[in-house]
Amino acid sequence: MKAVLVTGGAGYIGSHTVQELLRQNMKVIVLDNLSTGHKEAVKSPYFYIGDIADDELLRDIIYTHQVDSIIHFAAKSLVSESLIKPEGYFRENTFKTCSFFEKAIQYGVKRIVFSSTAAVYGITEDEPINEMSTIKPINPYGESKYFTERFLYWLGKKHKIQWIVLRYFNAAGASLDGEIGEDHHPESHLIPLILQTALGKREFISVFGNDYPTFDGTCIRDYIHVIDLANAHIKALKALFEGKIVSNIYNVGTGKGYSVANVIDVAKKVTNRIIPIEYEARREGDPPILVADSTAIQKELEWKPAFSDLRTIINSAWNWHFNHPNGYE
Repeated sequence: MKAVLVTGGAGYIGSHTVQELLRQNMKVIVLDNLSTGHKEAVKSPYFYIGDIADDELLRDIIYTHQVDSIIHFAAKSLVSESLIKPEGYFRENTFKTCSFFEKAIQYGVKRIVFSSTAAVYGITEDEPINEMSTIKPINPYGESKYFTERFLYWLGKKHKIQWIVLRYFNAAGASLDGEIGEDHHPESHLIPLILQTALGKREFISVFGNDYPTFDGTCIRDYIHVIDLANAHIKALKALFEGKIVSNIYNVGTGKGYSVANVIDVAKKVTNRIIPIEYEARREGDPPILVADSTAIQKELEWKPAFSDLRTIINSAWNWHFNHPNGYE
């Protein structure tokens, strides 16, 4: 392995993946336009501020560092925003990304790990969701990612490159050393919102629906620690280099779901603070249960979640938010 280019490496999942790659003594080059990422989160000495559509920059990075593989995170990822601005999501997540892949291959890249999403499944009755579950996205975000998955499939056939697509569920937590964590503007993820409430930065945490057909009436989700998720990307990359896998698609999750009420209760115990709750109407398109079947990646790539019990997730997130109440600012 010569060098790996991580796009979106200043973002939440990307920065944690960069940190884990560096811990395994890999040469990591980061490309990020900082539209949502944070320069302070990048631990690699090779950091380029720029866009994946900058052909000249991409060529220079690949040739200068002899890049032969890419982990691609750069994307827009807010479901609610994608409904309002679908054109932006298809532009960034599909058209621009597909062109980026094509150029990277032209310049010598042989392996690609693509960050996709469980949003490609839409609302499904499968419990848990496996890779053969029906693909039926219900928002432009999920649709834009699925189109890119299909492009990568056909690109791989044409150019004989190797690729792995990772569809993951709810990323959560922060680095265990407390150096980096989750900082979105605006914040839309449940656990940071709960912890901001514990810090007094919000008056209450909104719970959208308490009448779902679940054991406590609130939605159930599969939470995966961001370090486990980072290691799934590294396992995927190594599997391609070792020839274990030619190309494939994997779900990344724990196979265990926690309800919104579960998460709030554990957060109260971890923080030892009052967390006011306000119940609101269900949000359109929110399925009652989303849990991953990750049997395939555990068996074929020998990956297992090590830090994804709910208390570890919230402990690490609280450590980050408590010490960085304003994020990276």
